[in-house]
Amino acid sequence: MDTQWLEDVLVLLEEGNMTRAASRRNITQPAFSRRIRGLENWIGAPILTRGTNRIDINAALSANEDEIRALAARIRALRGKIANFDPESTTVAIAAQHAPIFSTFPEMALHAKQYYPSLKFRLRAGNHHDCVSLFLRGDTSMLLCYETENTEPLPFGDTVRREIWGSDQLIPVVGGGLRYGVTGDATIASDTPAIVYPEDSYFGEVLGKAERPFGTQRFTDNPVCESAFSSGIKEMALKGLGVGWIPFSMAHREIETGEFLSLSHKLGHEPLAIALYADAREEAAVALLNIWSAKHRSGGALSTAATA
Repeated sequence: MDTQWLEDVLVLLEEGNMTRAASRRNITQPAFSRRIRGLENWIGAPILTRGTNRIDINAALSANEDEIRALAARIRALRGKIANFDPESTTVAIAAQHAPIFSTFPEMALHAKQYYPSLKFRLRAGNHHDCVSLFLRGDTSMLLCYETENTEPLPFGDTVRREIWGSDQLIPVVGGGLRYGVTGDATIASDTPAIVYPEDSYFGEVLGKAERPFGTQRFTDNPVCESAFSSGIKEMALKGLGVGWIPFSMAHREIETGEFLSLSHKLGHEPLAIALYADAREEAAVALLNIWSAKHRSGGALSTAATA
């Protein structure tokens, strides 16, 4: 379809005369008539009734004038947005779980700044369910969240694109004085204090389904604190308040320095994917999704699959 046909039809509706409409469109009357026929061929129905001495406009055309005007306006706006698109002048709103804000988003933001130095971010932090709701309502144009290997991608439909930034693992760690209660083969007493997740939180559901010890109250002999915030669990575990499960990306530096002992060799780990969703109708969101997914495909994004 030639989009100028819509403008031709609108002028024809305003003038009610082929000659005057052609004059306003700055083309000859035969050329204007050919363009109208092109639209008729595309529609598959006549929009003019051609008589010997007069031409009448189809009533269906007049009845849908408002919709034609709206469509033409949307096309003009879209053309302008594409032609003048500048991600650097844009603020992108992202709904993100608390954990990846701490563990992965700083690296993602730095990578994006290499391409769009003036790009701004508005982070809307929440638990997994709340973040999905924010994205579904259109309050944000992107969603950053963890996904397990056993879960299907969120079913958002054709207007949403999904990519992967990297991989991570949920691992059990212990710090402070509790480290000295760990044996050489990473065994720890079952009644060791633990900082657990609520069973209705995202990580609580993951750990509960896998029946991981020290993860939720149901599989812990001595829960001393319950929290849905991985960053808080990390700090409490560092002080030796209890065993805590946190993403490896949040713990790897402390494991290297010896402040944390990883118990994953004995208690296991839960593989995680760092998933990105973008509203395909938002140019800035799609631009970010493209550069972040390209980073992952090139092997440069966070990957912890073999390090814990």
